[in-house]
Amino acid sequence: MLFRASAKTVAVMALDGSLFLHLTDQFVHMHGYRPGASEIRSWERSIPVLAAALNDAGLGDVEVMLEYALPLNSKRADVVLAGVHPVTGEPSYVVVELKQWSQAAPHENDATLCHVDAYAHPVLNPIEQVRRYCDYLVNFNGAVAEHGERIQGVAFLHNATEFGVAGLREIECDGRGRLFTAERRGAFLDHLRSKLSDRHPGAHAADELLAGATVPSKQLMSVAAQEVRERQQFVLLDEQQVAYRMVLNAVERAKRADRKEVVIVTGGPGTGKSVIALQLLGELYRRGVAAVHATGSQSFTKTMRKVAGSRKREVQDLFKYFNSFMATEKNSLGALICDEAHRIRETSANRYTRAALRSGRAQIDELIDVAHVPVFFLDEHQVVRPGEMGTVDEIREAATRRGIDCHVVPLDSQFRCGGSDAYLRWVVRLLGLEPGGPVVWAPDDRMELLVADSPGELEAFLDARRAEKYGARMSAGYCWRWSPEPKPGDPLPPDVVIGGWARPWNLRGDRSVSGAPPSALWATDPAGFGQIGCVYTAQGFEYGWSGVIIGPDLVWRGDHWVTDRTASKDPVFKKSTPDADVDRLIRNTYKVLLTRGMVGTIVYSTDQETRQKLRELVSGRSDPQPATVTEESCLRR
Repeated sequence: MLFRASAKTVAVMALDGSLFLHLTDQFVHMHGYRPGASEIRSWERSIPVLAAALNDAGLGDVEVMLEYALPLNSKRADVVLAGVHPVTGEPSYVVVELKQWSQAAPHENDATLCHVDAYAHPVLNPIEQVRRYCDYLVNFNGAVAEHGERIQGVAFLHNATEFGVAGLREIECDGRGRLFTAERRGAFLDHLRSKLSDRHPGAHAADELLAGATVPSKQLMSVAAQEVRERQQFVLLDEQQVAYRMVLNAVERAKRADRKEVVIVTGGPGTGKSVIALQLLGELYRRGVAAVHATGSQSFTKTMRKVAGSRKREVQDLFKYFNSFMATEKNSLGALICDEAHRIRETSANRYTRAALRSGRAQIDELIDVAHVPVFFLDEHQVVRPGEMGTVDEIREAATRRGIDCHVVPLDSQFRCGGSDAYLRWVVRLLGLEPGGPVVWAPDDRMELLVADSPGELEAFLDARRAEKYGARMSAGYCWRWSPEPKPGDPLPPDVVIGGWARPWNLRGDRSVSGAPPSALWATDPAGFGQIGCVYTAQGFEYGWSGVIIGPDLVWRGDHWVTDRTASKDPVFKKSTPDADVDRLIRNTYKVLLTRGMVGTIVYSTDQETRQKLRELVSGRSDPQPATVTEESCLRR
């Protein structure tokens, strides 16, 4: 929150201009950089109009909270009004979304989106936007969790006419989503008076909201228990069940003894870490334990939200990022499920982090502090970026410093790569991630492994598998530049160029362009085939057939691998990144890419000597075999 005062004070400060200087100063202090000109302009044009409306309605003592930060979220509500309900005498809150739009039209057949001249792409209907803010506060603020009737939402389009935004009202259906325009200012004042008393100040109500505990509400956990646990049913086997029970037992012990425990679950790709995480989340909600799922991957988090919350939108809010807990009270959660914990960073702060949160604390410490039982699911061989700190030793050391018991549960059984433990061992030996050196692949009945002689051959083979109803994706090492995202309707730039063959990278952004899916959905949307995925969009996912292009950053010379950092175009590698770290991270990258396939993998190297070595290892012969990727040698499933 940038500022809080009574409506009378806000009106006076807006009139003399001191309010906007104060907001700017507070913004710089909290975020570490100046607000943009458009944001300052929106304050100057919208806040005085709202303050005048409140005072004209006789609500000068209502408390006004500007730029109210939503808990465990980077989003901010424009305004939250706090007061006393004129009928019930209970605290009452109105979330206000302010828009300067003069007109807006609904988007095609989806009224939750709309088109505004100032934006090139659709934006969320402000009625839906403010409704979601209200729902989110009820789900995560203890002051209103059991009193959802206390919070209402309005979108105030103070420059708009009724005709100019009439189409937006198609979704106006409840008290948490109402729209008012300049033409209906009188109705807006009446609505405010119906929710906020003109006889009582709102300071105490504001205090109560700000003091509300940041935890998932019981109602949300009840919904999540049904959606996550009952819908996502998987049978946990052997050590998966051991890990599941270990966490539940730790939560029970922590509750009884009022002390913390840390649980680390380790395992390679496909050992069921995310399945266990989802099962735990659903069971903890069923037991009424406040818990949250978190990862460090945008693609993974968005996909988990889509999978677990496709029927109940509010469930999606229980899936967070590792940097969501910088200001969260210690031990406010019963359990924190940290999936893909090898993506933990040195610190949660970045250049956008407000100064007040730049404490220098390690992200591991934040994650351990926030819950009675933090649980870390990780695979140390999937650390692919400098600064990723998610290892068993680092987590155990952080727990030991606090005197917290730490339990490590290894997962060995392989569920990805066709359940082929042999294939996973072959990959880690191939890349030198375990001692012993590369070995010849001994085909089993679980996993297919093939070598292509060209990228076109690789793509054609995968396309044939898609025709047989198998999922398939192509991915590559980060050895080609990544062009800016094209404008809607323009073709994707073919950045990955190998001879006369060229294909685009997957999209970077959060929206579909030219038929290609958003970045976070590349691995799960069928339209992802045709673009080349990178480790950041492939990590954590699986598909039937995986096509992997090994670029010039990793080549075989003589009897060993050579990594060429100059061939990598990955911006995470700085000049200061040691060669040894670059070498390890590049090998880990290809380990991730080579272990995405559930049925089979076909691999191509841009380097001739490397292709020859791969042929030797896969077929046992050094000469190219025309049948390497023929129909006869591919699927026997």
